[in-house]
Amino acid sequence: MSYRPHITNVTKASSNDKEGLYEFIIKLADGTECRAFYHRFPEWKMTNISRLLKTPCPVCRKDFICKCMESFTADFEGQMLGDEWIDKAIAE
Repeated sequence: MSYRPHITNVTKASSNDKEGLYEFIIKLADGTECRAFYHRFPEWKMTNISRLLKTPCPVCRKDFICKCMESFTADFEGQMLGDEWIDKAIAE
């Protein structure tokens, strides 16, 4: 069975409104937390994503830095834009 990330909550960690740069903390259904960086102009685009080192990676089970979450960028972007997580996080 392949891994499917499912976003349960998103919070805004920091932002630079003038430059259109945003940092979000994404919580997944399996307990994994990720940090995602977005650029707003001309439209929302994820520039980087990394797993926070609180739990082992659900894909490779490493307990240290890995780049597994980068392969799911399309899944994350689809959920972030489709479920309007970005708008909800910015509104808080």
